[in-house]
Amino acid sequence: MSRKDVLKGLMDAQPATPAGPVAAPPRANRGAIGAVSRSIADLKARSVVELDPHSIEAAGMSDRLETDADADASLRNSIAEYGQQVPVLVRPHPTKEGRYQIVYGRRRVLAMRDLGQTVKALIRDLDDRELVLAQGQENTARRDLSFIEKVNFARQLSEAGYDRKVICDALSVDKTLISRMLSIADRLPPDLIAGIGAAPSVGRDRWLALADLVEATETDTITLLAMVNLGTVSERSDDRFQTAWAYLSGVMARRKAVPESTRRPAQPLYTPDGVPLGQARYDRNFCTVKLRLAHSEGFEDWLVENLPTLFTDWQARNTPPTGKP
Repeated sequence: MSRKDVLKGLMDAQPATPAGPVAAPPRANRGAIGAVSRSIADLKARSVVELDPHSIEAAGMSDRLETDADADASLRNSIAEYGQQVPVLVRPHPTKEGRYQIVYGRRRVLAMRDLGQTVKALIRDLDDRELVLAQGQENTARRDLSFIEKVNFARQLSEAGYDRKVICDALSVDKTLISRMLSIADRLPPDLIAGIGAAPSVGRDRWLALADLVEATETDTITLLAMVNLGTVSERSDDRFQTAWAYLSGVMARRKAVPESTRRPAQPLYTPDGVPLGQARYDRNFCTVKLRLAHSEGFEDWLVENLPTLFTDWQARNTPPTGKP
């Protein structure tokens, strides 16, 4: 058969019905076509686009413990005068078409919203792990992120289920330092860290020592924050840390000043049938009652709810009557 006849047969032939599902042809990923595709993808990843800042949503972990209104205003004024010099990094929103999630550059996005301008951005296809790694590494390169803010970032990664290697890679630190950071996060409740704030001049050793003091004095978060708010006139987070340190140090000093012979020992608490229920502990300032939730059967909720009434009844029984007999 001549070449002409072969071509004619191909042109005239009717498409045959496939016997089964036909697999889609594999994408070209080798040779010249594959190289071109990769080059286009690389160029796309490196190109800067302009996005509506309102189309960008939060993602990843929260890195800052407090906002600095003066610094935000300074950034906004600088961008208004000189333009946005450094693009932010975003990824396409995994579930919302046409929207994005911020990887880093939150403050720049908020500044552009305030200015009513589009934001310059790099768009990268990142999964969740790649997002937190990029966010953590960018945070590590910033000199204005305090030690406790990095601790808070590590805590969020740990609670999200990331292993130690990912946390180490995200913060560019070794396992020993990560262990110490997570030790602080385990012993200092997030509410206490947020209440004190970034404390930029306070480093690892003093935060470790504060965690030791909180643990040794068994001071609860509500009490400590109340003391911080009462004792701190300044709004600086460094001063709030110092107030917390001074209060806890005072508690320890007073405790050590009380002779062992005059200290009241912890009193075990039992149910009427002798099951250990918890204990009451005394120091110079507080009586702390601890109940074993496994045995208290909801009594702890009833006690907290009825404590004001119980105290009022006790006062009525123990207050001498007034007036004429």
